[in-house]
Amino acid sequence: MIRETSTPRVAWQKRCEDAGFSFHSLDGWYWDEALRYRFTAEQIDTLESASAECYRVCMEAAAHIIEKERFAELAIPEFAWDLVRESWNADAPSLFGRFDFAYTGEGEPKMLEFNADTPTGLVESSVAQWHWLEDLVGNQLPANADQFNSLHEKLIAQWQWMKAEGHLTDHVHFACIGDHEEDEGNLSYLRDTAIQAGVATSQIAVESIGWDDTGKIFVDAEDRQIETLFKLYPWEWMLADDFGAKLRQTRLRMIEPAWKMVLANKGLLPIVWELFPNHKNLLLASRHETQVLGNWVKKPLLSREGANVEMFVDGQIIRADGEYGEEGFVYQQYAPIPRFGERYATVGAWIVGDQPAGIGIREDATQITMNTSQFVPHYFV
Repeated sequence: MIRETSTPRVAWQKRCEDAGFSFHSLDGWYWDEALRYRFTAEQIDTLESASAECYRVCMEAAAHIIEKERFAELAIPEFAWDLVRESWNADAPSLFGRFDFAYTGEGEPKMLEFNADTPTGLVESSVAQWHWLEDLVGNQLPANADQFNSLHEKLIAQWQWMKAEGHLTDHVHFACIGDHEEDEGNLSYLRDTAIQAGVATSQIAVESIGWDDTGKIFVDAEDRQIETLFKLYPWEWMLADDFGAKLRQTRLRMIEPAWKMVLANKGLLPIVWELFPNHKNLLLASRHETQVLGNWVKKPLLSREGANVEMFVDGQIIRADGEYGEEGFVYQQYAPIPRFGERYATVGAWIVGDQPAGIGIREDATQITMNTSQFVPHYFV
């Protein structure tokens, strides 16, 4: 795993925008192709195997949590337990997720967490960095350069499978918060992959979703019934809204399904360690600080983008601000994030359906990866 300097492409901004990646300069600096990461094929095999293995153990942990009704340990409100169980028992399908790994290029990747409900960083991991590779192979990059990236093809295939298996209705609505450029960019890309799979779609802001109390159905701005909803909106936010209270009154199909809130919760980490102690890709985790000796990381159960994460490393505290924590915390054994220059790199490993589908690398000024991170493309030989 080598970090290299790279010459940005001429008019790279337009190339990104042509791929639907309009937010490449979010906060003034997000996509960074002045750098790149080089892997060996063996390292990519290691990351692919770790992704598949972590998905396997997390799914077994989800089955255990649902069977044993350990929802309270994840601060899932009791009125939502039936939603979780019903979606799990119905085999409601998952579209995608993203593991965050600490990986230096040596040894085994260590799972930091599973972004299983509303993972972002998708369009840049998929088409944007693939176009970067295509433009540079045989020029700045070796002729045999490749990339761990089958996201686009696998997303289309997963939509096709869900449609063929009857998991989708004739029309799928796609929703996120309105006027949020990054979320809308990711949502539009996912909608495009569904359209390429032959799915009829429309897009709506979450706040524009209405409720027909007579028919007990959700409706869009044209009063058309929403039968299948893909939402880039966290489950815990939905449960806190009026929307969540009405979910059990209707037969709305949800992507991601309700059972994914079990995987998208940091409370999963102690349970998966309990079931698979000393697993090569896992880090010791507990709900109790005293059970994690030495350096540790304290994580709120529902934290996103590093908010309210706290690290104790060699006597020093590293802390990120935020609005999470009332729901409780878990403690996880510290795993060093590789440092390159003044930045730390985290590997995001994608799952589509139940298959590994590629990686994306984000860098930050601290070991806590936040929404101020930069995305750096990769290749392997």
